[in-house]
Amino acid sequence: MSMKTLGLASAFLVTFLSFSAHAADQSAPVMKKDGMLVDMKGMTVYTFDKDAANSGKSACSGGCAANWPAVQPGDAAPSAPYSVITRDDGSKQLAYKGKPLYTFVKDKKPGDKAGDKAMNAWHVVTD
Repeated sequence: MSMKTLGLASAFLVTFLSFSAHAADQSAPVMKKDGMLVDMKGMTVYTFDKDAANSGKSACSGGCAANWPAVQPGDAAPSAPYSVITRDDGSKQLAYKGKPLYTFVKDKKPGDKAGDKAMNAWHVVTD
């Protein structure tokens, strides 16, 4: 293999790996930012005290689900501590440490935390 071919192959590999890592980051449904979990739009992510960890169920449906939309798992297969549950309506929801994850409709911009401690049952995910 010539040095030119080797150089081109190396450049291609570096570009491919950089693109792959960036693409993987874009497909992740949540990320840590400023000490808390946020969705890909930067919106704060919450858990609900009425959800039993590792039950595979969400206790939030109907009007509750309208105000507290489920965080969708996206296309990536989650790895621990994330998992996916199936909601009663058949849709999928991302869970963290066995607890389903939600956003809050009253959070209007990234960083808002209007839902934290709502009804003493909703909490920003900080760990």
